[in-house]
Formats: sequence, structure tokens, C-alpha cells
Amino acid sequence: MTVIDTLAAWCARPHQFSDRARQLAREAIADTLACLYAGRHDFSSRAVQQAWASQAAQPAAIVALLNGTAAHAIDYDDNFTPGMSHASAVLVPALLAVALEDDRDGEALVQAYLIGLQAQAWIGDVVSASHYTAGWHGTSTVGCIGTAAGVAWLKQHDRAGIARTLSIAVSLASGVKGQFGTPLKPFHAGMAARNAVEAAQLAATGMHGRFDIIEGEQGFAELYAGQTFSPAMLHHWLQPQPHVIEQVGVLPKKHPCCGSTHRVLDAIADLQAVHGFHDDQVAAVHCKVGIANLRNLAYPLPADEMQARFSMPYCVATLLANGALSVNDFTAARVAMVSADKLKRITMESWSAVDEAEGVNLPHCVTVTLSDGRHLYAERLSAAGALGDPFTEAVRLKKFIDCCSELRDAQVIWQRLAALEQQPQLRFLRKMLV
Repeated sequence: MTVIDTLAAWCARPHQFSDRARQLAREAIADTLACLYAGRHDFSSRAVQQAWASQAAQPAAIVALLNGTAAHAIDYDDNFTPGMSHASAVLVPALLAVALEDDRDGEALVQAYLIGLQAQAWIGDVVSASHYTAGWHGTSTVGCIGTAAGVAWLKQHDRAGIARTLSIAVSLASGVKGQFGTPLKPFHAGMAARNAVEAAQLAATGMHGRFDIIEGEQGFAELYAGQTFSPAMLHHWLQPQPHVIEQVGVLPKKHPCCGSTHRVLDAIADLQAVHGFHDDQVAAVHCKVGIANLRNLAYPLPADEMQARFSMPYCVATLLANGALSVNDFTAARVAMVSADKLKRITMESWSAVDEAEGVNLPHCVTVTLSDGRHLYAERLSAAGALGDPFTEAVRLKKFIDCCSELRDAQVIWQRLAALEQQPQLRFLRKMLV
């Protein structure tokens, strides 16, 4: 069978996901909605809203576009390593738009989320990390295709309909990382959410493409990753196994900035907890990250708040000065307050291509040089929030409330999201959406 045939067969069969998988899905959905609400007034969100404001009646695809953009607007949404994507910023807006339009319940939303997330993981397997390192934005490529699987299931397509949806989604997958640090990056998530919905809608008419378009000649793997992929490698997809959310998980963010900074930021926080140094004691900070991470962080001297989210010097300098990073640190006024001298203390390099070719998870490392001459070193293989270092419920609630400070009944919505599968309808979430 082809990649699409195999994935459609898995999506269409009955699923009994574990209690743990469903809990993690509920947490990811709640986290994404908080990020969406916090990002609804960002420039990117407002621009997209303005562009489509003339449409009095907004179909699910446009609702997905508006809210996908908002969910990714301030870069506070989760990361998903297997898909090289901000998985939930595409999944949740697309699925919720369809669920509201089709009057589906909370249980169906959770089920569709888990199907779409697993699909993102497997599409990520096909193109591997070379896809992301080459410059493709996995959120809007892998994210589009994987989310289309979840949307097609939620719209109750059969196996053939899911396969048609996936083939169409391949032709809609796009987005380049050269746009990082600009307002177009959040739009990538909205674009992917819209494209996933439209792929499923188009598939319902019988529209179809090649089912070998992922691994075939001039297909997704060859064009987007420069490699071939054999369907013979897919047999494990249909075998019983823990869901990817239990094995790897999505990574909710502790800091409202590019995930490529997070392991370094957490390593510095680890050092501060042990050594108790302050900003005025720091002479220099040197960071070592992956090649793709270095390329993501292209703004050593950021000019505005969007560039600051992709600036290791700005994020490190702000953490050192304030002890934490908040949504309010990423405004034009705050960015202008940080001196160039503070930023120039912080340097960065990457591991070599030879190092990364070994195929192991290399740590992100930091060396803090203090004014008294001491050199403090720390490294991290993962950021806070990973399965091995999860947020407590109190931390998750704090982030939700902080993001939703203008939402009067945020605590009530939080409680209903914690029991999402018991919600017979989802209209209570409309107040969180653009």
C-alpha cells in the first residue's frame, strides 16, 4: 500500500485511545486555546482578520485560518518534534472550526486531535529532519497534511474519503522558514489549518489525486526532503502501539518565544537556581544549539517584537534581567529598552553537520562567564514541559489564566476543558475564538 493508503486505513479504523493519551490531548487543546486568546490582537491576527472582514458569513475554513494565525501569533504554542511542527496551532483551530460548524461534541474533538497528531508524526517520519533543516516550515507542510487526516475523520469521511483528503492536502502544503521573524510566520499556521479543512471539503465532492504522491516520483518526499521513501517501511503504522502523544508528547512552552531558545533558557535558569547570580554579574553567555535552531534565530539585534521572539540574545538578556519571560516582554517598547551592549554579551554557535549526522539528540549547551572570572556550564536535552519534565497542573493553569486575563470566566472554561469529552456541545468555546 502507499503512504496515503496506509495512513487512511489507520485513521478510518476504530480507535480506543488510552486515558493517558486523552488526558494529554485535553491539556494540549486547553494550552492552544489560551495561546490563541492571547494572540488574537497581535498584528498578524489583526491583519488576517482585516483581510477577511468583508465576509459576513465565515465558513469553517476561514474560521480555521483566523484562529490558526492567532494560535501561533505570539509563538507561545506547543512544539511537536516528530512533525517538526507547532502541531496544535494547526490542529485545534481547524478541528474546532469544523466541530462547531457540524455540531460535534467534545469527545469527537479529542478523538480527531489524536488522529491528526499521529498523522503529523508519521508524515514527519517520511520526510525526516532534512525537510526542516532545508528550510521548510513543518507547521505549514507536515501540519497541513496531518491535520487534514483529523479533519477528514471529524467530517466522518470513510477510508477512501480520507485518502482523497490526504492527496489533496499534499498539493496545499507550503511555507518556508525564511519568513521566520516576520508577521507571515503565524499566518503559516492559519494557512495550514484552512488548507486542511478545504482539502476535506474538496474530497467530499470526489476530487482526488495520486495516492502515491508522498513517496512517488516528483512527490512530497522527493521534492520536500530530497529523498525517497519506501512503503515497505510502513508496516509498523498499523501495528498496535502507544500513541505518539504518550511516547514523545507535544511540548508546551514555558516561554513566549521561539522554541529554539528554550533549552538554553532553561539551562540558564538551572544555573541560576544553583549559583544565584544576577544580570549585573554576567560578563558573557555563549550558547550552542542545533543547526536548524541557529538558522531559526536570525536576529542578534532585533528591531521589533516579532524579531525579538527569534533572537537568542534578546531572550537570554530578558531572562537574566527579569528572572522570567512574559507575553509583555515582547512589545516594541520593551525591545527598544534593551541596549545593544546587553545583547552583544550573548553569542551563539551550532553543532557541526558531522555531529548531527550521528543521528543522536544533541544537547543545547550554555556557558555563563561571570565578572569574577567563573565559567558556569549547563546543558539540556529537552526543554521544560517535555514528558520527562512535565508542567504541574498549577503551572498549566497559571499560563491559561495569564493568557486569558481579559476573559471573565476563564476559570470556568478551564474546568470544562478538563472534562472535554463530557461536553455535549462546544459552543462555550466560541468566546475564546477570533
